[in-house]
Amino acid sequence: MTDWTETYRPTTLSEVRGNNKARDKLEEWAKSWDDHRKSVIVHGSPGVGKTSAAHALASDMGWPVMELNASDSRGADVIEKIAGEAAKSGTLTAGEAGRRLVILDEADNFHGNADYGGSREVTRVVKDANQPIVLVANEFYDMSNSLRNACETIEFRDVSKRSIVPVLRDICRREGVEFEEEALEKIAESTSGDLRSAVNDLQAVAEEAERLTVEDVVTSERDTTEGIFDFLDELIKEKDAEGALRASYDVDETPDKLLNWIEDNVPKDYEGAELADAYGFLSNADRWLGRVRATQDYSYWRYATDNMTAGVAASRRGDKGGWTRYGPPSYWSKLGRTKGTRNTRDSIAERIAEREGTSVATVRREILPFLSAMTHHCNNRDLTVRMAAAYDLDESEVSFVTGSGKDTNKVESIVEDAAELKAEAAVEHSGNAFFEAERSSADSEGPAVDGKSEEESDESDEQQALTATGADDGSGTESASDDAAETDEPDDDQSGLSDFF
Repeated sequence: MTDWTETYRPTTLSEVRGNNKARDKLEEWAKSWDDHRKSVIVHGSPGVGKTSAAHALASDMGWPVMELNASDSRGADVIEKIAGEAAKSGTLTAGEAGRRLVILDEADNFHGNADYGGSREVTRVVKDANQPIVLVANEFYDMSNSLRNACETIEFRDVSKRSIVPVLRDICRREGVEFEEEALEKIAESTSGDLRSAVNDLQAVAEEAERLTVEDVVTSERDTTEGIFDFLDELIKEKDAEGALRASYDVDETPDKLLNWIEDNVPKDYEGAELADAYGFLSNADRWLGRVRATQDYSYWRYATDNMTAGVAASRRGDKGGWTRYGPPSYWSKLGRTKGTRNTRDSIAERIAEREGTSVATVRREILPFLSAMTHHCNNRDLTVRMAAAYDLDESEVSFVTGSGKDTNKVESIVEDAAELKAEAAVEHSGNAFFEAERSSADSEGPAVDGKSEEESDESDEQQALTATGADDGSGTESASDDAAETDEPDDDQSGLSDFF
């Protein structure tokens, strides 16, 4: 039996269910693309129809599709392909108005490549694209601020039960499956707004039953919180190494999140040497996950999972009876409390990284602490003003770096002075462009040279000749005026930390 999610994938935008406003907004973006020429980020939970809507849009517009997946290969390979497709002239491609739609699926996975320039390069590509680009993402805020700001955004929300049931009913009729309405409603309820999962569940049940009834609908429980608690109990108290590893296959969590659950709960039952051994295996797992983030090679996940499950179970010494209150990782609540602060930090780091030609991680680890120490509480005011000007920092960002209150008069005055400093620098670096016209008009007024009469000019020429003769007497010294000219000549524009010195 073929996959029903592919068989019944919508072919036009009118067939996309449950997100009418988002669908209409996507259509409007495509029809007006020649006016704004911006890429669009389509984001929302898995299974709500984001990628299907993008393909349906291309079908409606008559545009050929180039689809890429950010998780399929290294970031550089994907970026090169995106750039190649996005740079093509519209007159050289097929389709209406010579357009081609570039779809980048799982675009939020580029945040893992940020330190290798991946996110920055994608931002550059989408800004300069000659073809429309749709970036599909599950986690909108995992994408860099610069990439989000460079694109239009459209959110696809979870599909409601009343939108899922008609889709399931239509598939049953096309496939000749008899059904009870209550059975379809139960499937729709259990999938929590995930239309793709609802279709998969329907197909799984229909393969086993001649007539679909409520009793036949036994869908998997999608409340992963309950599942993870059962797994923790088995891992920490019951299973041996092999059993713990096998039990992890049924947990709907990525290795990164699974590691957070285990490391936060294992001290509630382990102690002494067994806890030390367990944390030794967890640290090994963390190193393997670090390799995944560094290389984007997800085959290393298996080694991380082996250590965090089989290794932790093998560390157990003796029976662990009774009931233990396990809870979600405290790390997650900390992330929630510090989300605003981290967004500010990352925004500053990305700006500095782009200007200094370094990685975001290097900025966060080395440059930001350096700046913070040098401008602590704005004590070095001149340096703080120059920093704010160099990196275009607002009040909240200056406050973050210096540790001063963003609403204080001191910070506000620093931002104002930084704006004046940038304006002065813009004029200074413009060269003589503003004065060429003035000089030209002065030259055309008469025989005077530099505002002097011809007689005064002749006397000046004689004096210059005498000065030149005196300077060229073989002593090898240069005139004081030459030294002054060299001293006053401005240096080439240097960006970044060199501005502070």
